[in-house]
Amino acid sequence: MIQDFADKYPCPLKEQEMKEVIAKAIESCKKELDNKDVLKLLFSCIDLTSLYTEDSADSIREFVDKVNDLPKHFDYVPQVAAMCVYPVFAPVLKGALKAEGVKIAVVSAGFPSSQTFTDVKKLETERAVDFGANEIDIVLSVGEFQEGNYEFAGEEIFQIKSVMKDAHLKVILESGTLKDMEEIWLASMLSIESGADFIKTSTGKQQPAATYEAAYVMLNAIKQHYQKTGKKIGFKPAGGISTPEDALIYYQLVKDILGEEWLNNGLFRIGASRLANNLLTEIQKLETGKIEEVKYF
Repeated sequence: MIQDFADKYPCPLKEQEMKEVIAKAIESCKKELDNKDVLKLLFSCIDLTSLYTEDSADSIREFVDKVNDLPKHFDYVPQVAAMCVYPVFAPVLKGALKAEGVKIAVVSAGFPSSQTFTDVKKLETERAVDFGANEIDIVLSVGEFQEGNYEFAGEEIFQIKSVMKDAHLKVILESGTLKDMEEIWLASMLSIESGADFIKTSTGKQQPAATYEAAYVMLNAIKQHYQKTGKKIGFKPAGGISTPEDALIYYQLVKDILGEEWLNNGLFRIGASRLANNLLTEIQKLETGKIEEVKYF
């Protein structure tokens, strides 16, 4: 399916320009720290995540209850974009999630290593969708990609996408394992060309996780694809994003590179678990003047 892929998609980016854009974003986002509307937007873009070995049906049900009851405690914030769990818990979310507009997302296809058979990846994904998942996060087969097996890595994404019905596919590059700008660029283009609706930085299970440098490359790949095809691909930084300041820098990079059209939870997500409470703390302070750490989730 994919021949001479590296030659077809040379990376046009320059390191010095990347540094300048990131530095500008870091400086520009400071003025938004007290902008409650922007902080609320960031909250609405969260994929609220529980991916722990000790997760159980009961613990996930309690997690869902907190999302359902969020308006009772914080009626001035929007809902999160999605809840993200292991695929076995898709039916728990399907049965218990009552919050309007919150998507059911699961990690799938041998997450987080992606080291299993393609037919197993497809079956796990298909089962999750059948049980109610409408968003699927998978990991690129990084080892095969780095060996230059682009056709295999791309075809695998394509095959997984083929069993997802109308569900959206997020492809995780695990960008911290990619050695340079060129590899991140090529992994982005490969994932997009193979059917990704979103490209995502990291699983959060390896370090480094999300970085501004990876985001810069991925956002520019999305931009080039949009300029060529008119199709908008989403972007999701994930892994280690815990403070409003962290989230605001990614927000600013999206704004500067792709424009305000991408600043909604249809095209911009943040994978996080700790970020939600920290954003709630800041929004509560701006809304009510109450200075108190929120530990809701």
